[in-house]
Amino acid sequence: MERTLVLVKPDGLQRGLAGRIIARLEDRGLKIVGAKMLRMDMELARTHYSAHVDKPFFAGMAAFMTSSPLLALAVEGKQAVDAVRALMGATDPQKAAPGTIRADLAQDIERNLIHGSDSPEAAAREIGIFFEAAEMHDYALQSAPWVVTGS
Repeated sequence: MERTLVLVKPDGLQRGLAGRIIARLEDRGLKIVGAKMLRMDMELARTHYSAHVDKPFFAGMAAFMTSSPLLALAVEGKQAVDAVRALMGATDPQKAAPGTIRADLAQDIERNLIHGSDSPEAAAREIGIFFEAAEMHDYALQSAPWVVTGS
């Protein structure tokens, strides 16, 4: 099993979409193994987005990411990085495939609801930025015995 980081960005929380985003992850068979709500500060923004600090868009992105709380999730599943990337859709919601989170719910490229690690190596690094080892949880997914099927 593979793990990856998902951030429900400030716009996802402000628009009340965190539950819908989590449901899509879980519907895809991904298991939440870590979760926390936090407010990113500029130091964390520089650490998380270290590859972009010198790029012209960093200041605006950092201002947005530090503007309001976000939800950090560590999710686990078969090819979790690729699964999350497929669920998210293209960075620009106008170019994202129908049925993806960004195509269905995001407003624009700057407020696109969700971040997902782009490789297993980046996932390991990013999870380490947001979570201590003790904040990660292993457990088995179970089918719901209380769900009645048929009549």
